[in-house]
Amino acid sequence: MIRRAMNEPIQLLYLGAAAPDLGTSAYGPFVLHPVATLEALSEALGQQSSDAIVLQGDAPLAALAAWGALSRAVLDAAVVVVAPEPDAAEAMRLLRLGVQDVLPSREATAESLARTVRLAVERKRVERIARKAYATDLATGLPNHAQLMEHMTHLLALREREPAAMALLAVRLEGLGATEARLGAEAANVLRRKAAVRLRSGLRASDVVASVGSDTFAVLLAWIDDEAAADGVAAKLGTALRRPFSVAGQELTLGISVGIGQYPSHGKDADGLLRRALAQASGAAAVGASVHGLRSSGHRDPAANDD
Repeated sequence: MIRRAMNEPIQLLYLGAAAPDLGTSAYGPFVLHPVATLEALSEALGQQSSDAIVLQGDAPLAALAAWGALSRAVLDAAVVVVAPEPDAAEAMRLLRLGVQDVLPSREATAESLARTVRLAVERKRVERIARKAYATDLATGLPNHAQLMEHMTHLLALREREPAAMALLAVRLEGLGATEARLGAEAANVLRRKAAVRLRSGLRASDVVASVGSDTFAVLLAWIDDEAAADGVAAKLGTALRRPFSVAGQELTLGISVGIGQYPSHGKDADGLLRRALAQASGAAAVGASVHGLRSSGHRDPAANDD
């Protein structure tokens, strides 16, 4: 089993000035896909699947932690960061966000990088198995990525026989990192849990809220009257989440960006719809927006009482 896995080529997205030669490494084989910028990497994430991602350069670790597409990158790929002199606190923050390893540049020879990437990929595979075994996100009690994909796959199979519109929303929160820096990790976790409660309170029982990243939730609207209804739900949830939260005796606010994958116009498979929604949420600025009335009457107003 291990030998077969070792012989499978690792699809590696590489961001850096000069891609290393990993062709002769015993930890391969590797198939490198170089990208020049974070923007190009974000675009590549929406176009192809990858086993691993290496981010090597002079960008501050804090900038990588704030990269909008990070939660999407770590969802399925093993992410390794190579930095000149990584700060311990910032490195730990990246690890909490789902990065597998942070490697100092002076240690990043071709062979050591190959080893680091291979071990990161194997750890990611173990994590994926664990996610399937435990169907909930322990921090919020919500379904996790694996359970969401399984539920969507069954629902999409039903839609092939009984056509009806549905939509998947990716809701990205901006501000959890700042809360952690000011008040600590537990306060950031409390804020994330309160955001999850507020999301859940604004939906029907048939809709699903899942955790798909440290700063991202997915909302599956299992049935909608038409595609415009998803825009209305997204606007109303965004308004609810932008109201202040009370955490540790302080009022905290979040920036919100939402992406939408519509069935069937944007795709007919679970992974494709999620990738589209995540890509749209990652590329959108987390700012306030004007809100239009909700067009689907089945959704409740997520008013206060979660704080």
